[in-house]
Amino acid sequence: MTKTILTVDDSRTMRQMLMQALSSAGFNVIQAEDGVHGLEVLEGCEPDVIVTDVNMPRMDGLEFIEHVRADGERRAIPILVLTTESDAEKKARARRAGATGWIVKPFDPVKLVDAINRVAA
Repeated sequence: MTKTILTVDDSRTMRQMLMQALSSAGFNVIQAEDGVHGLEVLEGCEPDVIVTDVNMPRMDGLEFIEHVRADGERRAIPILVLTTESDAEKKARARRAGATGWIVKPFDPVKLVDAINRVAA
């Protein structure tokens, strides 16, 4: 069965790269432009995994993760953080917010797909 991945990133280029990498790996990809849009998109879909950036306008990735984790129906969805940030404090905040894993940009498509398959299993 095809897994659905929700990507949340304000960069059009990054969304295109994610779409290419994930759809060519056989995933159904739904995209959102920031945390606020991500929550709106979640109202109409049930992704198997969420991949989110940290630094975004309107609502950043950490706030987005907290909102998802506060929603009883969506609390268990694995969330991977995909970001240029490698700061230990940001990683710790992401873990406290409920992130499942952390991947630093630029990403290796094979490693990203492997990480998604691991957390979606």
